[in-house]
Amino acid sequence: MTTARVVLCLCRALARLWPLEVEPSDDLVRSLTYVGDDLAPETVVRAGYGAGIVCGAGALAVCSLVRSASGALAVPAALAAAAAATHVVHALPSAVARARRTRALGSTTGLLGRAVLRMRIEPSPERAAGFAARTGDGALARSLDEHVRRAEGTPATGFDGFATEWADWFPALDRATSLLVASAEAPAAERGRTLDRALSAVLEGTRDRMTAFAAAVRGPATGLYAFGVLLPLALVGVLPAARVAGVGVTLSGFVLLYDVALPAALVAAGAWLLARRPVAFPPPTVDRTHPGIPDRTWPAPAVGCCAAAVAWIAATAMIGWAGPIAGLGCGIGAALFVRYRPVKAVRDRVRAVESGLPDALYLVGRRVSEGESVEAALARASEEVSGPAGAVLGDAVRVLRTLRVDVRAAFLGPYGALSDVPSPRARGAAGLLALAATEGRPAGNVLVAMADQLDELRRAERDARRELSQVTGTLANTAAVFAPLVGGATVALASRVSGAGVGVGAGAAAGGNLDRAGMSAGAALSTADLGTAVGAYVLLLAALLTGLSVGLERGFDRALVGYRVGLALLAATATYLSAVVCAGVFV
Repeated sequence: MTTARVVLCLCRALARLWPLEVEPSDDLVRSLTYVGDDLAPETVVRAGYGAGIVCGAGALAVCSLVRSASGALAVPAALAAAAAATHVVHALPSAVARARRTRALGSTTGLLGRAVLRMRIEPSPERAAGFAARTGDGALARSLDEHVRRAEGTPATGFDGFATEWADWFPALDRATSLLVASAEAPAAERGRTLDRALSAVLEGTRDRMTAFAAAVRGPATGLYAFGVLLPLALVGVLPAARVAGVGVTLSGFVLLYDVALPAALVAAGAWLLARRPVAFPPPTVDRTHPGIPDRTWPAPAVGCCAAAVAWIAATAMIGWAGPIAGLGCGIGAALFVRYRPVKAVRDRVRAVESGLPDALYLVGRRVSEGESVEAALARASEEVSGPAGAVLGDAVRVLRTLRVDVRAAFLGPYGALSDVPSPRARGAAGLLALAATEGRPAGNVLVAMADQLDELRRAERDARRELSQVTGTLANTAAVFAPLVGGATVALASRVSGAGVGVGAGAAAGGNLDRAGMSAGAALSTADLGTAVGAYVLLLAALLTGLSVGLERGFDRALVGYRVGLALLAATATYLSAVVCAGVFV
């Protein structure tokens, strides 16, 4: 059963708990329409209230089991949990729709760039819109294609309705399409300048929005780092002093705060930050049908189980209580790494191909403008361009000569050179090469212009990521290294201050493991309990902060998040346990 099917069944089950009439908001209706979900808006509203009932009852039951929770605390906690669950369910469709729009807008520059290049060959907005939609992939290209079909047989070009649909989300798109359409009526001497202004409008709009977002996100990200990571870890070290002062801290209360409440707050804050990202530049989509992705799915869980067993045994031999933390972190981290490593390998090759496209297009375009055919220019360029881009050109030339097909089929056909390269940018370039093969010498200068344009697009994406690099770098380093290091040292310090000691080192194998009793008789938490609870918090931080870092930098992509989280969990587990051992020796 797919994830979407599970969510659908869960929403309908929760909706049955609220039989009263409801009225969905216009934003919810619009979001569900964009997402294309089968759920009725009324079902989602009822499911939100049903989730509130379930979560409120669950919070009330949990508080009744925690001895430190009084009746006065249980009722507000239940009401807060119910309100939070209701809001999450009601806001989730809008968040999903916004995330998909943000992801789609990352291809705006590429789509408008292809339209601009098509206009340089023939000043026809209708054909430029069809070419841009046909050679693209994703929600934005599908939207343009739909508007092109609606405009058939009318004076409209397709760009009009397309710009109106997306203007609220990307205002620069309206100005860019207006300039592009106006260039068709401009004198030939002015057309190139008008098209350059159209492309510049999109690039400048992307840079301006990302710069504003980076400036706005620094303050909230700093607060998230301070109150979600630094302060909670620092408070672990004062637990012994709190006990001396008469402040009781029980294991259940500590776990609820550090492993439930704080991670939930981080998830909410991270979702709030991600929802405000204006544009995302996601990596190419690689599905299970790609030849570079193994058909077998069992290696990832098998490697994860083996890594968990080895880590559990090794950690238990060094630190008596650390087996579960080591097994969980290394097991999940290794499984995620193995699961998504092939996807990363495919994407690395795609990026290598895209990095060589400008040189390839420049060489081909220069020779075509001199009167050489596209086929002959491709053959010569395949020998001059190094790396994966040159290999792709060589494959296309071999397909041309062996199967006697045209340029489009040599790149985009079933046996084409780009059949296993899921790159919308490379496919757009191939479509323009195919067009140049029919247009001849006039298209040569357009290919050269496309080479310059691809450099501009790469520069715009690089500038956008650079604007966020300080924030995302801090989050990633905190998740993998800093938080586990501080957490491990703080646990060892708290254990030493309370008089337990951390007997780790050469005598560990002889029975010098961390004492499971851990703390003195007056303490509320043993070293084992404290270390396990903080270790779970550290692993949650590694997953949540890494996911947030990736989402801010590239947009939320499951494969990229899974790969980065796997590496972060492995690094966090090793750093946390090493910090406990080293701090126990030197403190």
